[in-house]
Amino acid sequence: MSESDRPLDDDGILLAREPGEDARPDDRIDDERMDEENTLKKEYVSAVEDALDAGDTQAVYDLVEPLHPADIADLLELFEKDERAQLAAAITDLMTSEVVAELNDYVREDMMEALPAEAVAVIVEQLETDDAVQLIEDLDEEDQRAVLAEIEDEDRIAIQSALAYPDETAGRLMSREFVAVPEHLTVGDLIDYMRDSADLPDEFYEIFVVDEKHHPVGTCALSWIMRAPRHIALTDVMKRDQTLIPVLLDQEEVGLMFQKYNLISAAVVDENERLVGQMTVDDVVHIISEEAGEDALLMSGAGEGDINEPIREAYSARVRWLVANLGTALVASLIIALFGAAIEKLVALAILMPIVASIGGNAGTQTMAVTVRAIATNQLTRSNTRRILLREMRVAVLNGVTIAVLIGLATGAIFTPMLGAVIALAMVINVVTAGLAGVLVPVAFERLDQDPAVASSVFVTMITDSMGFFAFLGLAVASGIVG
Repeated sequence: MSESDRPLDDDGILLAREPGEDARPDDRIDDERMDEENTLKKEYVSAVEDALDAGDTQAVYDLVEPLHPADIADLLELFEKDERAQLAAAITDLMTSEVVAELNDYVREDMMEALPAEAVAVIVEQLETDDAVQLIEDLDEEDQRAVLAEIEDEDRIAIQSALAYPDETAGRLMSREFVAVPEHLTVGDLIDYMRDSADLPDEFYEIFVVDEKHHPVGTCALSWIMRAPRHIALTDVMKRDQTLIPVLLDQEEVGLMFQKYNLISAAVVDENERLVGQMTVDDVVHIISEEAGEDALLMSGAGEGDINEPIREAYSARVRWLVANLGTALVASLIIALFGAAIEKLVALAILMPIVASIGGNAGTQTMAVTVRAIATNQLTRSNTRRILLREMRVAVLNGVTIAVLIGLATGAIFTPMLGAVIALAMVINVVTAGLAGVLVPVAFERLDQDPAVASSVFVTMITDSMGFFAFLGLAVASGIVG
């Protein structure tokens, strides 16, 4: 039954569908395909794989056709590289621009490289400018030129303009589809313009009001426009206080601005303060998610940490940090070597010293994670660094004393009271050192204009391990318990 044939209620409102009646796949939850966590079931994926292996393209199409574009993208990512090409060929017209926009970067790059330039160009022209730029920028330079040559002039100019901006800036990520009107219009003029214009974006939340130099002077929410009388001037209903995003602003700062000021959309301006695009909250959600994941992975030295990342790139990203860790581990080993004679005389030292280093390392990692997050969200700045450092030191002292009492009592009961006192004091020293390093190392990287998440963990671990071994073994020798 079509929408035009559906019955109306007494108020003339379209009645809801009966259960199962002409329901679109994305209007319901299909237990045969999706589990309770809204991910594709293993049995469903296996059914698609079996149909693909059997060469039954019609069965593959029928299985995939009901899926939402985002779920089709998820399905493609679950297959191996060669199988993805087969699956894409089997579902042909289901490979829409919406599916391509949802694909993982590496998967999308592989699939776009496998398609001819003409096919990629068709997909690009269906995408919003920001999504099209994201697709094009992942291609090789030669492939970029081939695809751009197939695109209409207007779209090509917009994409090339975006690619001219540095990566991960507002200019690269902004959408060039927005609604801007002169400030002399009335509410009625604006409504008529929106009704008659065929060039408006499919979705927008605000109208930007600009002066004769195309400088944004205010914004109007659609809800305001729909409720205001037609004769009222836009200048009387627009919001003059607005957040403008410089075109070269880093994407992380864009995300922080949206979070701080609770923005739905915001104007992007060039160096002359002219309106050139807009950022919307859906773009910023991706930015925040990407930046959060990136910081966590950088702190662990795992590179981009993408399961679709080529093995060579994953190896290159991870091995250099493992080599760096090897170097810092050697520093700790040299300190142990200095006290080799003491360890030979009292085996208990060898048993207990990893505990001191381990607890210190964990304490340092906790403080470092808090500090990196505070730097990333602009909560830790030059004006409050000293206060944050003192706060973390107080937390470290409390943690150190608590752990020291526990390990001291246990060691004293098992070995000797003197050894218990030594390890307790060493624990306090190392946990306090860990708190100090967990703040100062990331801050130092930030002051040097380096990403504090990149290498902080390597240096914090080196400091806590080295200090843990040195404090424990040094105090053991100085106390005289090693005869």
